Order: sequence, then C-alpha cells, then structure tokens
Amino acid sequence: MSMPQPRILIIEDEKGLVQSLTWYFNREGFETTAVSDGAEGLRKAQTLLPDIILLDLMLPGLSGLEVCRELRAGEKTKAIPIIMIT
Repeated sequence: MSMPQPRILIIEDEKGLVQSLTWYFNREGFETTAVSDGAEGLRKAQTLLPDIILLDLMLPGLSGLEVCRELRAGEKTKAIPIIMIT
C-alpha cells in the first residue's frame, strides 16, 4: 500500500513561476494545485486542506496577507504550514 502524495496548494498569479513550481514539485512526487487569486486560493485551501501552502503576498482580489489571516483564523486551516513567496 503506497502513501498518499503530499498536497501543495500554490496561490500565485505569475504564470511562469506557477509552471516552474508545479513542474518541480510534481517531479518530486507531490500533488500540486494552483490558483491565481486570493479569494479562490482561500476557498481552495478550505476545501482541499493541503499539507502546505505556497502563498504570494501580492495577489488580485484578497492579498496574500489577508488570505493568511483568514487561514490562521479558521479551525480547519490554522495549522497548515504557509510559506510566503513574493
């Protein structure tokens, strides 16, 4: 029985960076999901409950800082590690 792939949620609006991160993490055996704006990222984090989130600081809609605050306030999402990328 194999272990499930660790899930990474990438919340980033720069397409080239998303493509690079997705390629590298998929190659290393991670499951990646990417979204390009803060509100969508917040919704995806709340439903997907990833193992880690890579979060851009400057996003359309909700900023990365606002997304981070919301995730930290949520009971289901408060313990998910977040790495801010900018």
